[in-house]
Amino acid sequence: MQKMNTDNRPLDLICLGRVAVDLYSEQIGSHLEDVASFAKYLGGSSGNMAYGTARLGLKSAMLSRVGNEQMGQFVREELQRAGVDTSALQTDPERHTGLVLLALKDRDSFPLLFYRRDCADMAIDAEAIDPAFIGRARALAITGTHLSTETTRRACRKALDAAAEHGVKRVLDIDYRPVLWGLTTPGDGETRFIADETVTTDLQQWLGDFDLIVGTEEEFHIAGGSTDTLEALRALRRVSTATLVCKLGPLGCVVIEGEIPDRLEDGILVRGVKIEVLNVLGAGDAFMSGLLRGWLRGEAWATSAAYANACGALVVSRHGCAPAMPTEEELFDYLARRDEVPRPDRDERLNHLHRVTTRTPVSWPEVCGLAFDHRRQITDMAREEHADPERLPTLKRLLVRAAEEGAQRCELARPAILVDDVLGQDALNEASGRGWWIGRPVELPSSRPLRFQHGDDLGSRLRHWPAEHIIKCLVFYHPDDHLTLRLEQEARLRQLYRSACDNGLELLVEVIPPAGMPVDDTTLPRSLQRLYNLGIRPDWWKLPAMSEAAWQAVGRIIDVQDPHCRGVVLLGLDAPMDELKRGFGPAARQGHCKGFTVGRTLFAAASREWLAGRIDDATLVGRVADNYAELIQEWRRLRRTAPQLEEA
Repeated sequence: MQKMNTDNRPLDLICLGRVAVDLYSEQIGSHLEDVASFAKYLGGSSGNMAYGTARLGLKSAMLSRVGNEQMGQFVREELQRAGVDTSALQTDPERHTGLVLLALKDRDSFPLLFYRRDCADMAIDAEAIDPAFIGRARALAITGTHLSTETTRRACRKALDAAAEHGVKRVLDIDYRPVLWGLTTPGDGETRFIADETVTTDLQQWLGDFDLIVGTEEEFHIAGGSTDTLEALRALRRVSTATLVCKLGPLGCVVIEGEIPDRLEDGILVRGVKIEVLNVLGAGDAFMSGLLRGWLRGEAWATSAAYANACGALVVSRHGCAPAMPTEEELFDYLARRDEVPRPDRDERLNHLHRVTTRTPVSWPEVCGLAFDHRRQITDMAREEHADPERLPTLKRLLVRAAEEGAQRCELARPAILVDDVLGQDALNEASGRGWWIGRPVELPSSRPLRFQHGDDLGSRLRHWPAEHIIKCLVFYHPDDHLTLRLEQEARLRQLYRSACDNGLELLVEVIPPAGMPVDDTTLPRSLQRLYNLGIRPDWWKLPAMSEAAWQAVGRIIDVQDPHCRGVVLLGLDAPMDELKRGFGPAARQGHCKGFTVGRTLFAAASREWLAGRIDDATLVGRVADNYAELIQEWRRLRRTAPQLEEA
């Protein structure tokens, strides 16, 4: 294996090429013209590669161009969320970001329509490429589409020359799409190979510039000018000394250094993984991500290719390209169990790992929340004060202002709120899109057994939620409940958890022991253990104040059952402020407890006065903000002075 440079450069990889938005059919089995709805993902081969390598722990950067519009901003933000450096991602003032529409017709048919005519990434500005930026990386990866036009060729030439000058390894993913070379009709994006002498001649002018060239057999056919794979590889070898990696689909891949062998399998053959295919699109980008992860870490070819094959296998079993890319932890878990996992999309452990290791933001070290998701209590309050219930949505909007003001006083970067969509939809709309921690209830207030506010068809309801909203479900639960009641509640929680996973939403389960039942230091730990045993792994727990012993028991259960749990937040139960603060003491010493989401203690008195017409909007906001800020400050004081904080 060719030895990689190991100098301490700030970037591992720069990806130059296509970056776009993929619109994937949500109806599997439909023709593209019959599709009713699409899921929106990051796309484009280079964009997927930057995203995939970042998920695998590489320091990756995107060198391309997007439009000055919402889809361009989406691409930029998606890359950034994965940890990709976007400082060299140009913005085109006139052109649109490229789009791809595709359907999953069957195991072998994936109708594909490119909306890329004069798109932004094909107008990448060579003059804007900084050679010094290229020199900051250990490798530069270019995809073949950007060798197809004069404008993109100029950009590739400048980047490759800078890479050669700075000792940066150069990688080519042939990535042959005939439609993007103008060889098919616009609607025929699915065709992967058309022989064309002009394309072969154009490609061969560049092959000598690269240290590593990767492609399928068909892609080597176009690069080598022959449909005989070995002959094509020999033709390519005559113009390039690069290491060649030929992808063989489910059979794996072969790595060839030096002379082309008499038989393809005489190279470094690394067997693939047998797997059920949902969607082959994106498999090549995932393969490249895994291969580069190994190569740039100095791994042997057999190891790097094993990463590549596994990443490709994981992606073909899932919906989408970029979001299906595995993380490093997920990849290694799969490699350790690959013979046991014929369908990664159905493996609970792997799906959980994918879910929890790809969440954004990566962590929430502090959640100090104002909870006003109350529906019954606030409606009762309005009735008792003879207030018009039509004012309640306005009250919820004012409480959003109070949360923002209280957070600002404490320099809390990300306010947290719990608010419902029955009385608080306008409040939810105002708070969304600002980076806040937002919880949204689904339970029917006071229901026991648990019922859902909008009925049991959770899937159709949740699919309309913003991805940033956290499902919150309060359940009055006791591990010693009557068997029939307990099983019914658990079934509903399992249904909710599955719906949360299916819709890509985080879930907070609030557990309150029902009034009148005995509670001791084992009650809540046993409750959590029981729910974990049923396969329910919420991202968050919301729990009442507990003793030191109970907290430690809860912490041990979370550590064993789900080390990726976001954590626990405290509830208030309308306790007086002083009592609430006392309950913070044991919690503040637990690393698993991230803070609180407290409601009526903070807003009830002022809200009652406002509903009665005794105070105005500004006074309401100020009083609630005062209470909220006071509680944040007390939590932080206790956190700072905790003698032994047990980190989660």
